[in-house]
Amino acid sequence: MSVFSQTKTAKPAVQPVQPNRKMIIYQMMVRLFGNKDTVNKFNGSVEENGTGKFNDVNDKALDGLKKLGISHVWYTGCIEHATMTDYSSFGIKQDDPDIVKGRAGSPYAIKDYYDVDPDLAIDVNKRMAEFESLVKRTHAHKLKVIIDFVPNHVARTYHSDVKPESVRNFGEDDDVSQAFSPANDFYYIPGKRFRVPKGVDAGGREFNNPMKDGRFDEYPAKATGNNVFKENPSIDDWCETVKLNYGVDYQYNKSHFETMPPVWLKMKDILVFWAKKKVDGFRCDMAEMVPVEFWNWVIPEVKKINPKIIFIAEAYDQTQYIKYLTLGKFDYLYDKVGLYDSIKKLIRNEPGASTDSITHITQQQRNFASHMLRFLENHDEERIASNGFAGNPWYAIPAMVLTTTLSSGPAMIYFGQEVGEPGAGREGFGGDDNRTTIFDYWGVPEHQKWMNKGEFDGALLSDDQKKLRDFYSTLLNYSANSEAIRSGQLVELAGIDAFAKNNYAFIRYTPARRILVAVNFDREKSFTTSIKLPASLSSQEKITVKEILSGKTSKVDLSGGFPVDVPAMGAVIFEF
Repeated sequence: MSVFSQTKTAKPAVQPVQPNRKMIIYQMMVRLFGNKDTVNKFNGSVEENGTGKFNDVNDKALDGLKKLGISHVWYTGCIEHATMTDYSSFGIKQDDPDIVKGRAGSPYAIKDYYDVDPDLAIDVNKRMAEFESLVKRTHAHKLKVIIDFVPNHVARTYHSDVKPESVRNFGEDDDVSQAFSPANDFYYIPGKRFRVPKGVDAGGREFNNPMKDGRFDEYPAKATGNNVFKENPSIDDWCETVKLNYGVDYQYNKSHFETMPPVWLKMKDILVFWAKKKVDGFRCDMAEMVPVEFWNWVIPEVKKINPKIIFIAEAYDQTQYIKYLTLGKFDYLYDKVGLYDSIKKLIRNEPGASTDSITHITQQQRNFASHMLRFLENHDEERIASNGFAGNPWYAIPAMVLTTTLSSGPAMIYFGQEVGEPGAGREGFGGDDNRTTIFDYWGVPEHQKWMNKGEFDGALLSDDQKKLRDFYSTLLNYSANSEAIRSGQLVELAGIDAFAKNNYAFIRYTPARRILVAVNFDREKSFTTSIKLPASLSSQEKITVKEILSGKTSKVDLSGGFPVDVPAMGAVIFEF
């Protein structure tokens, strides 16, 4: 018997987002995106392995992203962070290699919130002007700019060389004799000296190299970014960072917000500084590690500068989602532990993986799905084409279709995903971990084929890679502009025969437009069925439909149901 289920209508927990165009975000590591060097020496220096620049994101690159269907570019790694590369001749204080991960350093160990990474400038003395030109150039292509805001922690060597005169550096006025004080910027371990971690981390990455001598001196030791309140964090901890104090005493689990903690004001000033640089949004790193009360105060303050500026929270605790959307006032949250984790299991053909998990997520998020940012790759996650994930970029087709069409919320891809970049190789601290390194100087081989030494014409791509990029272009452009996707209601479907655990189908519809999407995660068998449409969605027996991914148009007789035939590891999008 044919059945269908419609997601229940309930009073929205948060205001729905109904933009004129669905957000499609392209994340790039600027240091890697424009790097044309192909040496890729293990643990290589910037001179040996090269680095991308702000200026490498040129008009041709931005044209290519626009044609791909992108609306927002997340420029990762722009703000100055700790590095082993010496820029002291430019008035930038040198970092101690003992507490830097990788030769290039982590973009999430911020060294100066008021400056940009000198690696990314052609002329280091004009680095901020080059960043401002990138923002202006991006806007000229009618694309919006997102940058990282890292509120929870800073580099152990944090010191702003270019801050406004009225700004005090973090920790400058702290009473270091106290483990916790609401007036302090950092947490301390009084009487203890920081101990530099040694050895190899859980991923087999060596923290020791010839540039490290173990003599970094920090007294008293500060708490580490991932809430390690002791002087000897391990290499697996965020040992290169220190935790910022937003007025929470973690020892007694007590908040002290009666008087606004100084970190709040300093962070507001930083956000306003970047908002005035005309950035259009912030991706907020580990937002849940910062009190929601801070976000409740600071986001409206920043939106006084630009009411349209957006805030995206890196969030993983599903029990806290509503709180960070309502009290926290975030526009969007990561959908990592929901849709991503579920469909990754389906892509990998893991035992017990089932599309029932998708239905669970649509029900769980039915009141706020439009606020969930969905993706299959980012700088933290494994590359789809890596041996540790799927080993084949085409295996992501059904998952990518779900990621972009299941809700009106933003979808995101990571640079190189669209050409099947596998993230192979042991780069340095990055290690052979199925990811593209964020710690090292490196060239990204498959992405470089599309870049083609700055031409961004894809001339060096294989025919298979060109087809893959065409798929992404078709899907992203359609999803961005489809009325049914950006503002339609969701109806989950089932066929005449019960769907297998690898099959899933749904309709998104408005009064004027509707689409039927069906995906098949089976690696060998096609998915063939006939779906009885709800009477309210089709009053005709014969209709004309267009399959978006293939571009084919056909006549369909609905008397026996809507016929659907999906190839193994494939997807179809019917518009009617």
